[in-house]
Amino acid sequence: MSVIFFDLDGTLTDPKPGITRSIQFALEKLDREVPPQDQLVWCIGPPLLGSFENMLGDRQLAETALSLYRERFADIGLYENSVYPGIEESLRILRSAGHDLFVATSKPTIYAERIIEHFSLSTHFERIYASELDGARSDKTELLRHALEELEGSKQNRIMIGDRGQDMIGGRNNGMTAVGVLYGYGSEEELIAAGAHHIARSTADLTSIIP
Repeated sequence: MSVIFFDLDGTLTDPKPGITRSIQFALEKLDREVPPQDQLVWCIGPPLLGSFENMLGDRQLAETALSLYRERFADIGLYENSVYPGIEESLRILRSAGHDLFVATSKPTIYAERIIEHFSLSTHFERIYASELDGARSDKTELLRHALEELEGSKQNRIMIGDRGQDMIGGRNNGMTAVGVLYGYGSEEELIAAGAHHIARSTADLTSIIP
């Protein structure tokens, strides 16, 4: 049996409308150029503070943008989201097979818990591991290390499932099997370059990769 960690954005749910619209809101408030949603999908997955700093070129301004982003995301954006078709069935099958399931996301805990509860996914997971609003544990390597330390002595086969390179890197840095999914926002090239051991092209593939 395995201990399996699932990323949230791009792996369990499709957060594109809520995240990209909230980024647009923040940029508009700062009187900056507002790219279309499709040009902001690269921001889905990595910690947002770094993404804003990349866009704005200034750490302090990025912190302001993140605060503005959260103004909209906290009340509206987190619900502009949808569960990927087939993911609930895959979660049910994996739990029925005896695996222990967890969420590991760079999203702050306060948002991750609300999203999981809103979409009635909480019954599938033992616990949600997420970051803090101040950015603590937003790095996936650090987050997974923290989770594994808390689960010391549990089942030995440990798996990280996610759609972006940092999920694969975080898993491998912690001695885990890294499974990349292609129905999210990372490319096959990104996932393989980051060290994915397996690639799932659909939610159904997860139950064949993890028997």
